[in-house]
Amino acid sequence: MTDRAPNRARVIPLRPPAGRQAPEPPAPREPLWRDLVGDVLRRERRAQERTLKDVADEARISMPYLSEVERGRKEASSEVLAAAAHALGLSLADLLARAQGELVRLGDRPARHSRTTTTSSYDVLCLAA
Repeated sequence: MTDRAPNRARVIPLRPPAGRQAPEPPAPREPLWRDLVGDVLRRERRAQERTLKDVADEARISMPYLSEVERGRKEASSEVLAAAAHALGLSLADLLARAQGELVRLGDRPARHSRTTTTSSYDVLCLAA
């Protein structure tokens, strides 16, 4: 007698069975703020042809942490974001404005599965903690 389970493979059909409709693909998710800010920091650093170590040293934050922020893995505090922005010659307002521009640009894509569409004449970014 053996205690081993029989070898069985799980089969996932590529097409739905006849008479059954394929599930609708999920709606695209909105970008996360940390991803947008990280992208802006990385783009600016690379545009200046500076190393991660150089910017982290000038900002007085650890290189691994700055890397995590650039990759959108960490939610950085406003102090860390300001330090990284200043190390790149930007103000915190510049950094946030560029991230907002990315958010607006990505938000201009047609929304799928939305019931209502709202438009606003305001060009404002509001962050709350």
